[in-house]
Amino acid sequence: MKDLSRVLPLIEGGFRSIHILVIGDVMLDRYVWGSVDRISPEAPVPVLRSVHTTRVPGGAANVCMNVVGLGARATQAGFWGNDLEQHELGELLSNGGVDTSGMTVSSHPTISKTRVMARQQQLLRMDVEDLGARPHCEHEALLERALHLVSKADAVILSDYAKGTLSPALCQGVIEAARGRGIPVLVDPKEKGFGKYAGATTICPNLYELSLATGIDRTNLDELITAGQRLVRAARIDFLTVTMSEKGILLLFLDSSVHSPARAREVFDVSGAGDTVIATMAVCLASGLDAESAVNLSNLAAGIVVGKTGTAPISRNELVAELTISTTMTSPEKVLDTEQLLVRIAEWRATGHRIVFTNGCFDILHVGHITLLEQCRKYGDKLIVAINSDASVQSLKGPTRPVVGESERARVLAALASTDAVTIFREQTPLNLIRRIRPDVLVKGGDYTTTTVVGAEDVISWGGRVEIVATVPGYSTSNTIARMTTPA
Repeated sequence: MKDLSRVLPLIEGGFRSIHILVIGDVMLDRYVWGSVDRISPEAPVPVLRSVHTTRVPGGAANVCMNVVGLGARATQAGFWGNDLEQHELGELLSNGGVDTSGMTVSSHPTISKTRVMARQQQLLRMDVEDLGARPHCEHEALLERALHLVSKADAVILSDYAKGTLSPALCQGVIEAARGRGIPVLVDPKEKGFGKYAGATTICPNLYELSLATGIDRTNLDELITAGQRLVRAARIDFLTVTMSEKGILLLFLDSSVHSPARAREVFDVSGAGDTVIATMAVCLASGLDAESAVNLSNLAAGIVVGKTGTAPISRNELVAELTISTTMTSPEKVLDTEQLLVRIAEWRATGHRIVFTNGCFDILHVGHITLLEQCRKYGDKLIVAINSDASVQSLKGPTRPVVGESERARVLAALASTDAVTIFREQTPLNLIRRIRPDVLVKGGDYTTTTVVGAEDVISWGGRVEIVATVPGYSTSNTIARMTTPA
């Protein structure tokens, strides 16, 4: 990914300072899970044997959950009723870390959708909502609250599910206030026309929604793109963000376009993918990333959530794990200090990765080192290589060593596809580092035994294991140096 060295620190720490205001149609999504073994004798319908029920925030509330999942702060604004569903949704949002101070109690019920699921397939959906117009006073109350919250936000998302929350007056009032402060406004549209969203930073339709807005058939992509670029001028926006399902995401500017292709993966459910895209875009733009970097990261995030069943937000840990696949990273991005390493490890562990640790001087890399690292990789998912500092090598090997400095040794090791992270320790042994990392597998090469490997006792104490890899005969740094210094 472009500019990964800047993106990773943002995800791992910088996003926590970002505050996103999400305004839109909130709802409660219920999933009734079970199995179907027979057809009812009363009517030709399947009989579901219910096993359990799950509840998650839906609609604009799912956008907020994605924002929080990325490590940023989120405030929710919209309508909900004075009912059981409001209590359930409020509890879910509060437990998820979402500020609900922007919510307004309406005379309408809280919107809810109940999906009946069997073998990961949806059998039925039941919706509860009032399609009538809300009283003018409720819209006025929401607008007043939203304008107050805009003054505290770093970006605003208007999440429109066509349920009546986002009136033209609310959209225009919020857009004007946000642009007056110089913060981005992102819109997920549901209206046939984009007039009420005019002046936003970006509008994020899918191909079907863009087709409705332009009158161009979505199968005619070239004409649709041209019409979309005309919309950029007509709607007075900076750019369009067009989601195209398996084709990825397209940024349309007045005179140019940028395509971010989707990464191939198995798709289980596209529910909420658009919410993930707009949440990730908002957090990235609020952090100062350019639109292209933001859309590439959003595309990656959407690819993760479509691999889940049901409405499920992205998590920062999942995104970092995807970004830190060793073959996609440059060597500087894999050289970490201890604190950076601990954050990276926590994120890897949160996604179920098994951590392998090995250490050594690695002075003048040779085939013995490469063999060791390749063997290490077989014992887990992420390999951490800790190397002795120059001073530590000198105390162990003598005043003429190391031949290669610590920074160069770290860069060379990080360039290998087998390594996921490289760090430098300055003590005589890596014992303190091992105790902080708590690897699942500790690997050492050479004529060691489990009792002589530094840190082995600690690793075993927390349920890990120790592996000894045999050295490759004839290969060592000392032998390499001797051959270099021996006259021909």
